[in-house]
Amino acid sequence: MTDRIRLNDMVFYGYHGVQPEERTLGQRFQVDVELQVSLLAAGRDDDIQQTVNYVEVYRRVEENLTGPPFTLIEAVAERGAGRLLEGFQQVGRVSKRIRQPQAPIPGAMLGRSEVWSERDRKDLT
Repeated sequence: MTDRIRLNDMVFYGYHGVQPEERTLGQRFQVDVELQVSLLAAGRDDDIQQTVNYVEVYRRVEENLTGPPFTLIEAVAERGAGRLLEGFQQVGRVSKRIRQPQAPIPGAMLGRSEVWSERDRKDLT
């Protein structure tokens, strides 16, 4: 499958992190999601029922990032990828990148930290 849907540069405010300040003050997270899904039928028939609704994808990502906090952004990515695969049966693979623009690393000059994960249906078991 070579077709993809991407939602890029979504920004959410969440309370994930290892440091106590991250979990009390919160921070911005930037998210990109790529869904591998066949777009043949939707493109041919111009039918939203045969593709993935972007609004629903956005809402699931938003709930994942603004919902209950996790210690690791790896856990945020894992939970979010699983929710997308479970919620959209036509999606074969999910790639998700979560960036922390201001990772709290004392003394560091760091533009951002990020986690990139890729999961497919077989990873749901």
